[in-house]
Amino acid sequence: MSWLLGLFIAGVVVLLVLDLGFVHREAQVLPLRQALVRAAVWVGLGLSFALVVFLAYAHHWTGLGATPDPVDGLVNTGASAMVKYLTGYVVEESLSVDNLFVMAVIFSYFRVPPALQHRVLFWGILGAIVMRGGMIGLGVALITRFRWVLYVFGGLLIITAIRMLRMKAGHTDPGRNAMVRLARRIFPVTADFHGKRFVIRAGPRYAASGDEAVMRAKRGLVMLTPLAIALITIETTDLLFALDSIPAIFAITADPFIVFTSNVCAVMGLRSLYSALAHLLNRFRFLNVALAIVLMLVGLKMLASAWLVARVGHGFTFYFLGVVVLVLGAGIILSMVVDRHPRRRARG
Repeated sequence: MSWLLGLFIAGVVVLLVLDLGFVHREAQVLPLRQALVRAAVWVGLGLSFALVVFLAYAHHWTGLGATPDPVDGLVNTGASAMVKYLTGYVVEESLSVDNLFVMAVIFSYFRVPPALQHRVLFWGILGAIVMRGGMIGLGVALITRFRWVLYVFGGLLIITAIRMLRMKAGHTDPGRNAMVRLARRIFPVTADFHGKRFVIRAGPRYAASGDEAVMRAKRGLVMLTPLAIALITIETTDLLFALDSIPAIFAITADPFIVFTSNVCAVMGLRSLYSALAHLLNRFRFLNVALAIVLMLVGLKMLASAWLVARVGHGFTFYFLGVVVLVLGAGIILSMVVDRHPRRRARG
């Protein structure tokens, strides 16, 4: 592992420790303005890292930019690497927004108190970073050895986009999650939440809380709390989302450093983004459609990458970034416009 990648991972660990150990030490519900500020900070950090990518490839730190990118066959310069990072970051961040809808359903289904939701998101996203790291390594190895895998990924993304367009709101049922059902068979689950704990050991301390499941359990028995069940559900659903989002980045680049850093930076800001947008998600009624269109465009780019580069030129990735931003912006603006009309009619 290069010193630059090691430094990046160390920085991520420090930020996560500061976030859970100091910023969110106490369970609390963030006011909207404070949540928006923190979300803006994470997005700012993610976008600012593009400068590091530019310098790293321009000066060939740790050998970066010395070999051709398996996707387009070109050696990444500082400028092209930065554009690929930004495109990957925007695509991954936008696809991660779809996670927010599912997270909202999960928290509502398991009745997770708003003050405890950040703790579940923290550990859920930490697990997501580890899982995605392994999947990225496997994906890069496959693409480097078997280029035809790109066409398989592209087809899967188009199929997923069509499914997103056809899926009805509220279709997700967390109670049917296979890992959750397995966890309930192996471990007994408490009826009530026990603060920030995911696991407790049955005994007088918790029986005094009045939790009937704990009072009936044998003393010393390890039990999961509903918070743990919510965490398991989020981890497994994120794995399913990663099967869509990881192939999407490979439509842009298969450079391991760009793929990994853009994914991690996008996922890191998801916690604060959820806190800021949790109660606004239902207003963006056309955002899911915009995300499906982005996913379909990514799949088509993956299938026709060589032809598009030949037609448009090597700056195609930059143009593609503009198209992605335009589609997402149109989805958000259209949602806001449609949301205002009923209010105007009501006032009239």
